[in-house]
Amino acid sequence: MRRRAFVGAAAFGAAFAFLSACDGMPGRRRAAEVEVRPDRVTSFAVLFAENCAGCHGPSGRGGAGALALANPVYLAIADDAAIRRAATQGVAKTAMPAFAQSAGGMLTEAQIEILVRGIRGWARPDALGGALPPPYFAPPGDAARGAEVYAKFCASCHGASGQGGAKAGSIVDGSFLGLVSDQSLRSTVIAGRPDLGQPDWRNDAPGEALGPADVSDVVAWLAAQRPANPGQPYAEAKP
Repeated sequence: MRRRAFVGAAAFGAAFAFLSACDGMPGRRRAAEVEVRPDRVTSFAVLFAENCAGCHGPSGRGGAGALALANPVYLAIADDAAIRRAATQGVAKTAMPAFAQSAGGMLTEAQIEILVRGIRGWARPDALGGALPPPYFAPPGDAARGAEVYAKFCASCHGASGQGGAKAGSIVDGSFLGLVSDQSLRSTVIAGRPDLGQPDWRNDAPGEALGPADVSDVVAWLAAQRPANPGQPYAEAKP
C-alpha cells in the first residue's frame, strides 16, 4: 500500500509539473501579452497614444496641424471642463471627433477622465509669468478691426494678406480654415504654437501684447476668410 501511494503521489507531482511547464511552452501567450478589453484600459500613456497622439503629437507637443495639448500656456487658459468637452463631444465641423461612448466614440467616462487628468499633468504653475491672458471663451469680435490687428501683430510673419511670408505659412488657406474651429483659432492666437515657433499673445509684436478685444477681432477676421464650402472645388470664373 505504501509503495502504491508513493507511486500515485509521484505521478500526480509529475503531471502537475508538466501542466505548470506548459505556461512557458513555445506559442503560449504570457500573461503580459493577453489583450486587455479596450474599455478596460486605464493607462494614460496608452489612451493618449492610441486616441490623441496621431493629431496632437507624441506627448501632446503638436503634430498634423492640431494644437499642442502640452503647451503650458494653453493649459493655463483652458480649464478641465473645456478639455473634457472637446474629448467627449469632439468639435463640430473640424477633424476632432467625439471620443466618449455617450457621443458615439469608444472611450468610457472613466477613460475620458484619465485623459483629462493626464493632460492636466503637463501644466506648469509659472506658465504665464504673472501675466493676465485674454479669456479662453469670448463673443465674436469685429472682422474690420481684426484686419488692422492682423496687420499690426501678424503680417510680419504670415504676409500682408495672410498668404504666407518669409517666417510662416499661409493662415488664410481655405483647407486649413475648414479644419479648425473659431475657438481653435482663438486658442492658437492666445497660446501660440511653440512646436511651430509661433509666439503667444504676449510676443507677437515687440513690447506690446494683444488685448482681449484684439484677440476676438483678429479671430473674426480669420473666420471671415473661411470659404463657404471648404475643400470643395471652386467654381470657374465665367467669361
